Amino acid sequence: MNAYITAAGAYLPGDPVGNDEIAARLGGVDERGDRLRRRVLAANGIAKRHYAIDAQGRTTELNEELAAAALRAALDDRDAGPADLDMLATATTQGDLLVPGFASMVHGRLGGGPMQLLSAAGVCASGLAALDAAVAKVRLGDRRRAAVVGSELSSRWLRATRFNGGADPDAHFLRWMLSDGAGAVLVEPRPRPDRPSLRVDWVRTVSLAHEHEVCMRAGMGETLAAGRTWQDLGSAAAAEQAGLMLLRQDTSALADLAECGLREFRSLADQGLIDLGRLDHVLCHYSTNAFRDIVFKRLAESGADIDTGRWFSNLETRGNTGAASIFIALEECWRTGRFEPGQTVLLAVPESGRFSFGFAHLTCVEPEAAETVSAAPIPAAVPVRPAAEGNVFARLDQVWEDFERRLDAVPVMARLADGTATIEDYQRLLFNLRQQVADGARWISRAASNFSVEHFELRSAAIGHASEEHRDFMMIERDYAAVGGSVEDIRAGRKNIGSEALSAYMFHTASQPDPIGLLGAMFIIEGLGTGKAAGWAARFKSLLGLRDDQVSFLAYHGEADDDHFAKLQAILASPVVDDAAADAIVTTAKVVARLYALQLEELDHV
Repeated sequence: MNAYITAAGAYLPGDPVGNDEIAARLGGVDERGDRLRRRVLAANGIAKRHYAIDAQGRTTELNEELAAAALRAALDDRDAGPADLDMLATATTQGDLLVPGFASMVHGRLGGGPMQLLSAAGVCASGLAALDAAVAKVRLGDRRRAAVVGSELSSRWLRATRFNGGADPDAHFLRWMLSDGAGAVLVEPRPRPDRPSLRVDWVRTVSLAHEHEVCMRAGMGETLAAGRTWQDLGSAAAAEQAGLMLLRQDTSALADLAECGLREFRSLADQGLIDLGRLDHVLCHYSTNAFRDIVFKRLAESGADIDTGRWFSNLETRGNTGAASIFIALEECWRTGRFEPGQTVLLAVPESGRFSFGFAHLTCVEPEAAETVSAAPIPAAVPVRPAAEGNVFARLDQVWEDFERRLDAVPVMARLADGTATIEDYQRLLFNLRQQVADGARWISRAASNFSVEHFELRSAAIGHASEEHRDFMMIERDYAAVGGSVEDIRAGRKNIGSEALSAYMFHTASQPDPIGLLGAMFIIEGLGTGKAAGWAARFKSLLGLRDDQVSFLAYHGEADDDHFAKLQAILASPVVDDAAADAIVTTAKVVARLYALQLEELDHV
């Protein structure tokens, strides 16, 4: 039995971002970092890319949402729906969560019925590994329609807050290289009847990790050993401070990667699987035009007849989207009618992680008049986002912009920005934050107890969040003692006027039936963590010469609140947020933003 690609879809978040806009989107750079940026961009040839982060550096969509959007586009191309699938194979470098697997999260986001799942791990070549699995199951007759998606949300790793302590060129190389997006294809046992399909002749993946050290990495330092990975440092914040959470690329190994890829290519040719002279299209994923130039040069030196017009890449306009890149390129060719029946297509994907390679050979075939593969009813189209979501997100963005302006005017924040903040400023910040933070888990727990069974998921989320937050004030106490304060004094401290008002409002709101408006409070508080805390920690540390153990509270929330904020965004995107809920959420966000700023303003009045 054969397997055919019968549809393709892609999703690229937000508007294209040009080279002159990258630094503003990801965060400012110093002079050395800007030199690296110009050098990397000149070499890679990328002119535009897409990010799932807004102008404030906040993540706007989950990786699973990017994947689901690309899958919906592919299903729409086939006039099918999620219920018509019986297998989903996903590929990504890093999902939104550590557990469960990415495929489970995408399936939950996409919907449909029971289906087989596969989460292919790796980097760029994992996309073809996922395709290989889907093709194998369809050929065996075990599955009648499989979906394959590659998706990446790299921008979380690229924001300026991760580089505040400085970073080596290998880290900056990827910062200006990677971007976000998703691409998907459908695989079926017969061609579609209304347009040409792509027969999958073969898929091959190979690892050369036995011959090569790690080239692209995150989670380890210069060497790998038991007790020295990111999971062994006691906390994610400690791993972040140690620089283990930066994506790094050993750029000196890229020439060797190209040579190894060409060796694998020649091996396939020797086996009779590839005839370069008879290939009509070559879609090769590469991270930089410099890599492409090496390939062209080596092929020419080997005597191969190279027609560069047959090679297609949209790197310059779509950016390097890792595991998604090959499918995003394939979707553009598919959508624009680049392939004609009888033509052959080679997909080639090198992966620098620890030297892996993926190849696939396709043949474009005529439409086949046949009965549809799926007998399942196709559900009515469902909008990707609930009608209320765009409204609530736009309104919350305006609240955040106003909040940021107020924060910038707060005296202690202004001193921190201009470099005149003192150790006394930092001590007062910790002293006053502790009094309000100590109440956090209490009002979250009260809110959980007031959610009805109709909002059981919100109750569960609140309980889980309270358990994560209930010891946060102890972290502040340790930081305060580490910078010369007294634990007894901070525990005996009283809230300032702003803290009193903020806590009173939170407890009052949490005491109402189904207090869904508190999502607006979480938007402000978790937004501070994901958007501000890490930067404040790095600034205080640099300005005052502080150690990691003296800024642990701010550093921890700069890391942990990324996940909290992503979960919040998923809730805000859910049907539970109707127009009335959106009004309550935005109103609460406005009040909390005003009171939080007042709390910080009062630092200069105590």
